[in-house]
Amino acid sequence: MANSVNLHSAGHRYGAVCAPHFATVEAGRSILAEGGNALEAMLAMAASIAAVYPHMNHLGGDGFWLIREPSGRVRAIMAAGPAALAAKPELYRDYEIMPVRGPLAALTVPGAVGGWMLALEAAQARGGRLPLKVLLTPAIVQARNGYTVTRSQARLTEEQFTGLKDVPGFAAHFLVDGKVPHVGAVLKQEAFAATLEHLTHAGLEDFYRGDVGREMAADLERIHSPLARADLERYRAALADPLRVTLPWGTLFNTDAPTQGAVSLMILALFARLGAREAESFDHIHGLVEATKRALRMRDRLITDPNYLAHSLDRVLEERYLAGEAMKIDRRKAAAWPLSPNAGDTIWMGAADTSGLVVSYIQSLYWEFGSGCVLPGTGVLMQNRGASFSLQPGALNFLTPGRLPFHTLNPALAVLKDGRVMAYGCMGGDGQPQTQAAVFTRYVDFRQTLPEAVDRPRWVLGRTWGAPRTALRLESRFDGQLIDALAAAGHDIDILSEPYSDVMGHAGAVVLHPNGSCEGAHDPRADGGAAGV
Repeated sequence: MANSVNLHSAGHRYGAVCAPHFATVEAGRSILAEGGNALEAMLAMAASIAAVYPHMNHLGGDGFWLIREPSGRVRAIMAAGPAALAAKPELYRDYEIMPVRGPLAALTVPGAVGGWMLALEAAQARGGRLPLKVLLTPAIVQARNGYTVTRSQARLTEEQFTGLKDVPGFAAHFLVDGKVPHVGAVLKQEAFAATLEHLTHAGLEDFYRGDVGREMAADLERIHSPLARADLERYRAALADPLRVTLPWGTLFNTDAPTQGAVSLMILALFARLGAREAESFDHIHGLVEATKRALRMRDRLITDPNYLAHSLDRVLEERYLAGEAMKIDRRKAAAWPLSPNAGDTIWMGAADTSGLVVSYIQSLYWEFGSGCVLPGTGVLMQNRGASFSLQPGALNFLTPGRLPFHTLNPALAVLKDGRVMAYGCMGGDGQPQTQAAVFTRYVDFRQTLPEAVDRPRWVLGRTWGAPRTALRLESRFDGQLIDALAAAGHDIDILSEPYSDVMGHAGAVVLHPNGSCEGAHDPRADGGAAGV
């Protein structure tokens, strides 16, 4: 059994977990040590990460699961909340674009707990016997007794202070005497702890159709959010079949619309056709960047609420479509890149056990701290996922009551031909599929170790928050000759000063090996790690 949390953890004979915060890693490891399965460990981590990493996620957000069952079947849990019935375009007539902070930004149903409900049922169907009280207790203790403010929470609070400080509930929960908390400060989420405690007795459904739902609705009405109790009561998360694509390495899975899972699969499918032979070479980095451009162009033309899709996203993963897109990639020159960015912060976590159960999970508020609105009765921090809607008639994701917003979230999972099962993912808006591709190709195609694949220098294509222009951003550890070759090919290069930059997101992976052992690794750019039993 592991005695401490590290960035990499291998050789475990029962299970392994990884997460972006060390306290959450320990919560998941402790559930495995209690005899819990990977789904139970992930449920404990999903609650814990909201308690200790609230700038990245909370119960007021959404979540998506990929679950590989011991039988080999892969299923998805789609826990995205739709726009409120009262969220009509005329409500936003004074805005040119959707507001990103405050009560009018809190317009979509929090879907994450609905996903927890389905995950708990799945855990119990696979032999899970731990009561909800045991699964939520680590988070309850962390929220009630206090958690330590991390570097990333302090930095992001400082950067977004002006837009958040006056949002209802924010200062009382995430500032100290009206000021940004320093790294190492201890903050408590006592109302949130009480909500989790209540759910251990009343059941998770109470979040939508019981006392918690009633309290949330009353607070939302008080701050003039369009989200109402009827929106909460009618919400249900859904089980679904994931998207998949078969490549030389094995079968890769990701979530369907309204997520950008098709983007992540398409990048790797295009790259597989380019014939790169060496890790960190021009062919490797240029090929993935150019594949990203093709995939993001597809996304911005097609992906929306599945009820509004022009056709199934399976079509963009068919051989004919992929072959045509691959032919449009110039293997020596960069294509123009004028597209606007989709920002986002979230968390990804993984868990596996040696029964064959492997879980890839992502939970999010969209932007850091979401809408910023904290509901005082429950301590729930509400997302701003509705900011991805458009107020322009005819737009692909036009605001419509009851419509699902577009999601950058997408958890990834691969069943490899050699018998390994890999769950992997990252936070970071448009950077998510790019980092997934970097980690996957390094580990699977170029046979780097799992911790090396996560650690190696990364890139992100697109304009990040506060940056004046769109560029290909590279961490400073890349080889100078490679940087020169990319610039000569026409890539607009920005070299970041940090060798390990938060701009690249926080990545992680867990692997179930054919011999039954489990391995996990998480990002040195984050505050977490991996552990197992």
